[in-house]
Amino acid sequence: MINPAKIEEIAKQVSDMVPPGLKNAGDEFERKVKQVIQAKLSQLDVVNREDFDVQTQVLLRTREKLTALEQKVAEMEEKLNAKD
Repeated sequence: MINPAKIEEIAKQVSDMVPPGLKNAGDEFERKVKQVIQAKLSQLDVVNREDFDVQTQVLLRTREKLTALEQKVAEMEEKLNAKD
């Protein structure tokens, strides 16, 4: 679900902003930033784009079926009312 490469990229960008004098601690800092980002992202209720697109298509098909069923019910109600 969460792209580890993206997390690494963000951590690298943060690490690159560290002043040169602190570069020795940069590796440890980068590792800790990755851990924090991964922990926080895992707490979020998110889905990846592919899953979102699949569910969007499922929802569209479901809406089409619902519309068709509503139409059939309306037709049946009209027939029943016409008989009365």
